[in-house]
Amino acid sequence: MVRLHYGLGFYCTRDIEMAKEWSCGEDHDGFANEYEINMDGLKVLNLNAPEFTILHWLTVLLKNRSFRLTNPIAKDAREYLLENFLVNTEDYDVIIGYRADDSYFSFAEDFLNNAISVKKLEKAMRLGNLGEQVVLMSEKAFSRIQFVDAVEADRAKYYVLKSKRDKAARAEYLNSDRRPSYRLDELYMLDIMRQGVKPDDPRL
Repeated sequence: MVRLHYGLGFYCTRDIEMAKEWSCGEDHDGFANEYEINMDGLKVLNLNAPEFTILHWLTVLLKNRSFRLTNPIAKDAREYLLENFLVNTEDYDVIIGYRADDSYFSFAEDFLNNAISVKKLEKAMRLGNLGEQVVLMSEKAFSRIQFVDAVEADRAKYYVLKSKRDKAARAEYLNSDRRPSYRLDELYMLDIMRQGVKPDDPRL
């Protein structure tokens, strides 16, 4: 069973070039299907909107994906975030949020394991210009799409682009200062739990 970021849904992007990258594998070409959708009356959860923090996005992933929790802090962190930052995605027809490739997923794991601060997690999620994904979660949303076209994606071009994007993000992240500095002006997961930080905290 494949465990996806936001649960069972139809995963899309507004960027046709990004879709071509996603569709290719190391040993196969891909196709990017183009659709139109009527969004009128659909309830949309945009996890990148100002009213949400990076921790809301992370907590949705915690609910749907398996993380490497390598120390007691990380295990407590999972429970704390699920208790205080979880958004009920079942109420929505469409979800918009980051797409967590392998490198980006490892950034989130570093945060849970208290290796990087919230600020550094937010910065890491912008590395590589991965962009947003749009996920149709309900039958109502899926019934609104209409197929427009299918465009072939050559793995010789697009798998290479995908690999370069992931490697560049990983290299930039690894070259940054990942040592826990515990600066007083940055929040780490341990700080969030000890201080009882909630979603309305202005430091997030």
